[in-house]
Amino acid sequence: MTVIANHLPTEELQRLDAAHHLHPFTAGAELKAKGARVITRAEGVFLTDSDGNRMLDAMAGLWCVNIGYGRKELAEAAYAQMLQLPYYNTFFQTTHVPAIALAKRLADLAPGDLNHVFFAGSGSEANDTNIRLVRHYWAAMGKPGKRVIISRKNAYHGSTMGGASLGGMEPMHEQGGLPLPDIVHIGQPHWYVEGGDMSPEAFGLMRARELEEAIGRLGEDRVAAFIAEPIQGAGGVIIPPDSYWPEIQRICDAHDILLIADEVITGFGRTGAWFGSQALGIRPDIMTIAKGVTSGYQPLGGSIVADGVAEVVNEAGDFNHGYTYSGHPVAAAVALENLRILEEEHVLAHVRDVAGPYLAEEWAGLAEHPMVGEAKSFGMLGGLQLTPDKRTRAAFDAPAGTVGLRCREICFRNGLVMRHVGDRMIISPPLVITAAEIDLLVERAWASIDEACDQIKADGLFAAGPGVSENA
Repeated sequence: MTVIANHLPTEELQRLDAAHHLHPFTAGAELKAKGARVITRAEGVFLTDSDGNRMLDAMAGLWCVNIGYGRKELAEAAYAQMLQLPYYNTFFQTTHVPAIALAKRLADLAPGDLNHVFFAGSGSEANDTNIRLVRHYWAAMGKPGKRVIISRKNAYHGSTMGGASLGGMEPMHEQGGLPLPDIVHIGQPHWYVEGGDMSPEAFGLMRARELEEAIGRLGEDRVAAFIAEPIQGAGGVIIPPDSYWPEIQRICDAHDILLIADEVITGFGRTGAWFGSQALGIRPDIMTIAKGVTSGYQPLGGSIVADGVAEVVNEAGDFNHGYTYSGHPVAAAVALENLRILEEEHVLAHVRDVAGPYLAEEWAGLAEHPMVGEAKSFGMLGGLQLTPDKRTRAAFDAPAGTVGLRCREICFRNGLVMRHVGDRMIISPPLVITAAEIDLLVERAWASIDEACDQIKADGLFAAGPGVSENA
């Protein structure tokens, strides 16, 4: 049996990594000079690296380890399924029990008439599916001209050609000839950075109505769908004003366009509900899922589709689309066990009634720090904006992300995994985090921000630049 053990010194592991491993979203030359951080094991909400340092993982991996690390039940579910049926595809009028059982379970959990699941291997793949699906749907409805999909600037919907095109991140669009045709972006509902003198409520309505303006400009007969995350994740944990989503829903209903809620981050308990759409009162026609469906223990994604859309697609002949690993039996078995744990251990109630309110209270206290302009959370998602001037919500007089990156690196040294997006710090801890662990998270966050503040003051960077903070 092949056993992968941490039997080499950290420097040797880093050398091998630099020689052979191309990392995502990484400058390879910079990483080679610095050396990768090597994670060797994890338990609960904590990671341990190859030097024995223990860190509180306030990002749950990549927003995904909802039930925490080290749950043997998921390993046992994978093992049992591998012995019975390690793989088979779902092409050519074939299926298997794990895919059937998981599709039924997801249909039971999803709101409204979202009763059909097209499986993928990731959220990126699922959003590629959504592009194909909505265009095929409208063609089958006799409206092949309805091809345009509207998304938002600073949104994240994956990094495949389709997913990155749907996303609104300019650094991704600068590589690979993106976005693809017939994908259009409108403004994001990020009041702190872009709201100016408007109230959050007025700003939310204004940003929602950009969708209606885009539909009018493009023509209702050309617009197929609008896609958005209920709460923007990788863009900086952007919690929209309360006025935003009701107006978006009204516009989609009024103009006969499909609404796609990308629940890759907000799904499976992160907001205290099974899906962010339920927590925010959204009625999507399609939901994108991944990450928390297996708590990251296996790769799995999918699109949960409403009855009306699925019925049209099913009657239109072959849908010439799919993946080798659509509904992979091992991933499906792990997902089913993960969903059982979430339900039977009352994890959603823990987020809704215990951990979420406690995190909200403690996280909000970080706004008292002189370098923090905003500290907001929703369930197990939190974001805070760094600023040299709370009153004006000013940006630093330095390239966007300079202060945030420095703060992130200090966090790692202080035993905390907290991510930065520009000069905004974000968290997404495992849903099972305890009050004592939240105390530790906030304590280490404050200490890290304090240390970063001292550093940038010493370097002359604690000064306001023109305008408000810029998101990166």
